[in-house]
Amino acid sequence: MKITDVRELLKNKQVIEEINRHLWIESQKAGYSIGIERATDEWLRLYAEGWMKYHMPEKYQSLQLKKKKEAEKGEKKKSGKTGKKRSS
Repeated sequence: MKITDVRELLKNKQVIEEINRHLWIESQKAGYSIGIERATDEWLRLYAEGWMKYHMPEKYQSLQLKKKKEAEKGEKKKSGKTGKKRSS
């Protein structure tokens, strides 16, 4: 997920509530506050994609299409097929 997508996601009130819930649960497990930064990083890494898939299916699908296109571009560059003809 790109930083612009993360920023947009963090503007959602439900996401902030989920991160706070994650903060509370993980802090209870650890026996001390893990901190909002760690809780946010963990939630984004572990749960953001699944949350988006369920709560924002259109946005999730558009992100998946972007990922697929970027992966295809990377494969073309890796294999040397840029679509340009070589002159001899």
